Amino acid sequence: MTRESLDYWRDAGASKTFTHPLVPERLDSLDRSARILDYGCGYGRVMAELSDLGFTGVQGVDPSAALVSRGRGRRPDLSFTVLDTPPSTPFPEARFEAVLLFAVLTCVPDGDAQAAVMAEVARVLKPGGLLYVSDMPLQDDERNRERYDAHAERHGGPYGVFTTGDGATFRHHGPDELRGLLADFDILEEHRLAVPTINGNRSEAVQILARRA
Repeated sequence: MTRESLDYWRDAGASKTFTHPLVPERLDSLDRSARILDYGCGYGRVMAELSDLGFTGVQGVDPSAALVSRGRGRRPDLSFTVLDTPPSTPFPEARFEAVLLFAVLTCVPDGDAQAAVMAEVARVLKPGGLLYVSDMPLQDDERNRERYDAHAERHGGPYGVFTTGDGATFRHHGPDELRGLLADFDILEEHRLAVPTINGNRSEAVQILARRA
């Protein structure tokens, strides 16, 4: 994640409402005592849902101290850690039975940085562990196509990157890009769904369940 992206999530982004829905049935294979890492947990919205469902081993990490502070204020019973040197986490190898990545890769527009996130996720996830990804594919509406084209013309880089009016840079992914990032995982399920964005627009999201090979 670039310094500009980190600055956004420590400032304007720290007040946003996150929207990608947790589908509890996708975690039916897990015991309620399973160790679960919410990587890029923000203010702990998904962590709170998991806790309320009876999961007792949930931990969250995020590079934004402002978002973590917000989460601790809302739910002091939850376990948050600020990542000082993202994407690295302080956990040992094969620590978790499951890792959640909810709208994380979209916030990391650089391909090498995305690969580094996935390498860290693979490191801390047990062999056979569950990965639950919720992220953003390329959108086919005119507004988004214009944003992709404008960013590509100005900055180059992968198609699907754009910057919002309030200074956030995001990446939407082509059909094979997310699957490519999951090369170390066996994909079990893939679902498309509509979600509101953090700025109130309607978009299509994709949720993928995979297992650590």
